Amino acid sequence: MKNNINNTNNNTKLILLHPYIQKQGSSNRLWLLACISLFTVAFLLTLIYTRESTSTHASTTGTSYAAAAATNPPLSKTVIKALVHYASNSNNTDRMSYTDIKQISDVLRQCNSPCNFLVFGLTPETLLWKALNHNGRTVFIDENRYYAAYMEEKFPEIEAYDVQYTTKISELNELLGTVREQVHNECRPVQNLLFSDCKLGLNDLPNQLYELEWDVILVDGPRGYWPEGPGRMAAVFTAGVLARSKKGGNHKTHVFVHDFNREVEKVSSDEFLCKENLVKSKDLLGHFVLGKMDANSVQFCRNHTSSP
Repeated sequence: MKNNINNTNNNTKLILLHPYIQKQGSSNRLWLLACISLFTVAFLLTLIYTRESTSTHASTTGTSYAAAAATNPPLSKTVIKALVHYASNSNNTDRMSYTDIKQISDVLRQCNSPCNFLVFGLTPETLLWKALNHNGRTVFIDENRYYAAYMEEKFPEIEAYDVQYTTKISELNELLGTVREQVHNECRPVQNLLFSDCKLGLNDLPNQLYELEWDVILVDGPRGYWPEGPGRMAAVFTAGVLARSKKGGNHKTHVFVHDFNREVEKVSSDEFLCKENLVKSKDLLGHFVLGKMDANSVQFCRNHTSSP
């Protein structure tokens, strides 16, 4: 029995871990935790920086235009006349007439610099509008995303965005009826369209554009010459709301509607821009001047006379 015990004792080996090995495992865990913490902090800092950059983009853009206006003198009358002359005398049959271009040019020239100019439609006059609004901000809205991207690539100074129109000219009467029914709710004349579900309100523009105080708005798009085309009802409605929803002062907004002789443009303008605001109608251009409206207003026009 003793011999068995002794043999057992002789075969038993005591295994001990050296303190260095224990320290090494603990050190590896600490390094792993440190790396994870470092990556977490870096991610949070990146996220915060990105949010701050996005939120300040609109104000920074506005400040840059103001700075440019302070350092760059306005275009001379001679240069403006030359631009208007050569633009209107082009062989392109889709261009505006001299009379129409001059009306818009005169308003831009009188605008307090920097001028915010919103244009619905990328047209043969696109570069002209950008040039005439020399120190201001000119933004173009178009239905064709590929053409908007092409224009920005070819002319980097152009600021253009695409928008999805869901309207059809054949639905004109139905759309006008819907707006009248919802004028107390989603289709109010004073609102932030970014949060609106009105069928004629464009709510998918870049957020910053809803915050700008627009001095001049030109409706020269989208296409509207066949029944299934989007028409300009939504553009006219949006222009009317943006002009009435200004936050600062009693500053007026000039709204121009091109192809004013066509039914959709005429009826939509009577409905949302109103005859009492019509300053001039000559050739193919209607010129309206709209003022800021009370936030609780539920009527576009004082004297509603138009009907679908």
